[in-house]
Amino acid sequence: MNLYCNRTLNLRHIGAIGYDMDYTLIHYHPELWEGRAYVFLQQKLLSEKWPIKHLRFDATQACRGLIIDRLHGNLVKANRFGFIKQARHGTKLLDLESQRIIYGRTIIDLADSRWVFLNTLFSLSEGCIYTQLVDLLDQKLIPEPLSYSTLYDKIVSVLQEAHLEGAVKADIQADPERYIALDPEVPRTLLDQHRAGKKLVLITNSEWNYTQSMMSTCFDRFLGTSWQSLFDLIIVEARKPLFFTASEAMKPFFAITNSTIPTLVRPMRPGEPLEKGVAYLGGSAQGVERALGLTGDDILYIGDHMFGDVHVSKNALRWRTALILRELEGEIAAEQSFEQNQILLDALMRQKESLEHEICQERLALLQSHSTERLHALRAAIDTLDMQIGPLAEQASRLHNEHWGLLFRAGNDKSYLAYQMERYADVYTSRVSNFFHATPFAYIRSHRGSLPHTTHM
Repeated sequence: MNLYCNRTLNLRHIGAIGYDMDYTLIHYHPELWEGRAYVFLQQKLLSEKWPIKHLRFDATQACRGLIIDRLHGNLVKANRFGFIKQARHGTKLLDLESQRIIYGRTIIDLADSRWVFLNTLFSLSEGCIYTQLVDLLDQKLIPEPLSYSTLYDKIVSVLQEAHLEGAVKADIQADPERYIALDPEVPRTLLDQHRAGKKLVLITNSEWNYTQSMMSTCFDRFLGTSWQSLFDLIIVEARKPLFFTASEAMKPFFAITNSTIPTLVRPMRPGEPLEKGVAYLGGSAQGVERALGLTGDDILYIGDHMFGDVHVSKNALRWRTALILRELEGEIAAEQSFEQNQILLDALMRQKESLEHEICQERLALLQSHSTERLHALRAAIDTLDMQIGPLAEQASRLHNEHWGLLFRAGNDKSYLAYQMERYADVYTSRVSNFFHATPFAYIRSHRGSLPHTTHM
């Protein structure tokens, strides 16, 4: 799998590489992780007498890059311009006329709290159960007077409780081999970068004890030593995205002085240097830059969260950025399997466009002649083409995800996720180990961008 480049990145000039942990350095089986979070949420709501015992987690109901409309209880997919191209109310697909009535004049603005962007694989359980509970809310089966918006708030509060209490993470720690997809090339990638003189920084929102457990499980067996030896700085409970925007004064570091449960910490004095071999809690990116003696585009940050990792670090600090999208592998495989059908579909569409042009010319000729025979023949030819195009277009719309299709496409256009990725991620790829094959010295070049008037040149 390749590294895909939006903005040319010269790794030789990168002095430090920062990493997120969950779904970046460590990949989980999302169906199992999110299934466990879903069950916790379900059990919590069952204890409050919600009639949801029959519900089951369905990972296909939601995917990264979709947007929850809290006003209407819909899950939507938008194109790069923010226009909504597909929508579901609860679990039911909205027909085009209903979609037009609701969203005909709507352009998505993520600054509006009405919209919630699903930034990461951790959003799957949230998106799935929201669609299912909207159905129950419409049937007046929810035992609380909730709107679509407050229903979403309820789900988020319970999911946050699951993570804060460590309910899900405790299960992962108890049986990590079940939940984690091990990749031995990830530790080797970081080892190469470390040996090449890159300063490595771990910046995760996870707690220290969980971080220590997961990193030891996934790294130590392949390194033959402790994973901590790779990193110049280790920062847990970073509270991203605030980590990237807060000042040192607003968000100080705490040194972890005892790694046992409960974790003991010591507040850092103003200006106190951060030391290698010590794990820190909290802090800010401003403090990281001070400790490394590097700023801006000297630092590459790699994470999986579209907003919390990539968008904010690029916007606030101008760090170089790489987005990890594990789904990319399935997306590319789906497109490759459909390649011959796509060639046929493109050819049929070109024929249809040619016939449509002829119809336009014929309609112009009708202004001087009353013969419609040729016009009827052209329309019949288009109808015949549509009978071939329809099934192929339907297949194409279900690639990778039967409900939502490809992550990076919204019809023929790029999706809103693709727009966000192009704008904020200098590089994107499916896993950190793809940097191993590039080496720490790679010059990763972006391709010459195409415009509609250049695509056929």
